[in-house]
Amino acid sequence: MIKNVLISGGAGFIGSNLTLALSKRGYSVTILDNLSEQVHGTNAEKSYTFNSIKRSAERFIKGDVRNRKDWEKALVGQDAIIHLASETSSGQSMYQVFKYSQVNIGGTALLLDILTNGHWGIQKIIFASSRAIYGEGRYSCSLHGIVYPHSRTKKDLSKGLFECKCPYCGSSIEHLSSIEDSELNPQSYYAVTKYNQEQLFKCASSSLNIPVVLFRYQNVYGVGQSLSNPYTGILSIFSTQIINNNDINIFEDGKESRDFVYIDDVVTATIFGLECDKEGCNIYNVGTGRALSVLSIASKLISLYRSDVKINITGNFRFGDIRHNLADLTRIYKDLNFTPQYQFEDGITNFVNWVNSQEIEEDNYSLCLNELNKRGLII
Repeated sequence: MIKNVLISGGAGFIGSNLTLALSKRGYSVTILDNLSEQVHGTNAEKSYTFNSIKRSAERFIKGDVRNRKDWEKALVGQDAIIHLASETSSGQSMYQVFKYSQVNIGGTALLLDILTNGHWGIQKIIFASSRAIYGEGRYSCSLHGIVYPHSRTKKDLSKGLFECKCPYCGSSIEHLSSIEDSELNPQSYYAVTKYNQEQLFKCASSSLNIPVVLFRYQNVYGVGQSLSNPYTGILSIFSTQIINNNDINIFEDGKESRDFVYIDDVVTATIFGLECDKEGCNIYNVGTGRALSVLSIASKLISLYRSDVKINITGNFRFGDIRHNLADLTRIYKDLNFTPQYQFEDGITNFVNWVNSQEIEEDNYSLCLNELNKRGLII
């Protein structure tokens, strides 16, 4: 029976919401988190969110997943591990390659090394993977059926040809939802690390005989999302820009699309995975099955904030980005009986109302773009 749960990255956006939910269900939660300044700001330990989760958690350990002693301290007495700790920006990963590899792949390898060479009594592992590992994803060609397009070329992108093409005949293709058995083609170093982490956990499930659930989260948003981190989460990035009365610059033509899933649905799916009794290693998409364009998201936010900032369609392209993404939820519904409960219209309203209750954060997104520009990662 699982009672004690360790959440790495438990003070983060998903982790903090999950900590509160698990505590209410009677679980004893231990958090391992380094309180990264990029995510939490400079006064993380004085924030309302931190104090709230610290009250809910049984233990809080400020530590690093790259440190063996921190893992060993956190693992004592645990029944299950929910591994959320990660560097998470596709763009930033393109120039912080070693750090992303160290934290994501190295931190996971260290955890599994410790589990393999000790006696810890772990009964279940949950891992936060990402939709990013699909790359451009699954498409349909009228001539060749299901296809998986290659990475978009700099030549096409420079001409404003943003849509993917059939890898065989070069014709227009229709984007389809990604099923868990889709071909994987990660486009960023971040996505590559997630792919490698999945492979490590697949091996561990077999060698350690521990059930593992790999959740490929789509674009998660909602109450509690970092408003100070300019490297991830377009709803929070756009919101910070709008509140600071800064115009919004959108890459490509604004028609690139994503599957946005509300935080409460992500927490529910994760708990279902923790409490399911399936053996082996199981992989699930967590999303809504609905794709929304980046342009429509920006327009909706401007409307809800009652702002008059402008949207600029730049035509620029950022290396590591994909064109479209959409989750197929057939498997998670069949195995875990999970169906998302939040429509985007309700979720984004909750998010905006929460943002309006927060202190205004400085808009640092230009710093992120400058780092990418310096390295030629935006064209």
